Amino acid sequence: MYSFQSFHSGDVEIAYIDSGPLTGVDGQTILLIHGFASNLAVNWVGTGWVDTLVQNGFRVIAIDNRGHGKSEKLYDKVLYGAPIMAEDARLLLDHLKIGRADVMGYSMGARITAFLALGYPDRVRSVIFGGLGIGMVKGVGAPEPIAEALEADDPSIISDTQARMFRKFAEATGSDRLALAACMRSSRIKIRPEALANLRLPVLVCVGSQDEIAGPPQELADIIPGAEAFEIAGRDHNRAVGDKTYKQAVLDFLARRP
Repeated sequence: MYSFQSFHSGDVEIAYIDSGPLTGVDGQTILLIHGFASNLAVNWVGTGWVDTLVQNGFRVIAIDNRGHGKSEKLYDKVLYGAPIMAEDARLLLDHLKIGRADVMGYSMGARITAFLALGYPDRVRSVIFGGLGIGMVKGVGAPEPIAEALEADDPSIISDTQARMFRKFAEATGSDRLALAACMRSSRIKIRPEALANLRLPVLVCVGSQDEIAGPPQELADIIPGAEAFEIAGRDHNRAVGDKTYKQAVLDFLARRP
């Protein structure tokens, strides 16, 4: 249903989709940035997000982060990191000649969104941090066990619960596990609370009430002036993504943001 396109961010080929009213003004454009080991098809198309936003009048741009989905696979951790992937997102906006957009990221995508908003506040109209609360500041666990689990020849030896979950998810999404391992070793950069306190744009933080990875949404919202928090009732980190109450909270937020 959605046609993949690509562009080059430096030397790296990045895949994306561009859907909805292409002649709409920037204020009705939203960029979607998926989470670790996922891709735009799993995170945003399969969960109904793209359809929902297009039906509500948005031009929807969704990116496959480097190392994920249909984007180029890289195996050196120095070629990853949330700030680098934020540059990919910014260059995609440049490529499409989009001056300003709302941006929603989930989990790792929320961290990328934060770096995009902090580095280029003139390009971001509002942000939605999905699947990442105070963990954006405090951290969400050590990356090495997950990276090693992704590299393991025999998944039965994986004892760490979170690492085992990511290994299963990577296999379910047909991901390149070695590329993901390189990404994991550089993508979990913490963001200083004083940096977030300088954000001057509308912010919504959405996290599942049973999410054991993200950290509470309200604690992150309390750091950011004027930010709102929404708890997705009864949902864990994975099942929150397509929740209908999460979608409605985002639509309501976008409807009232300046």
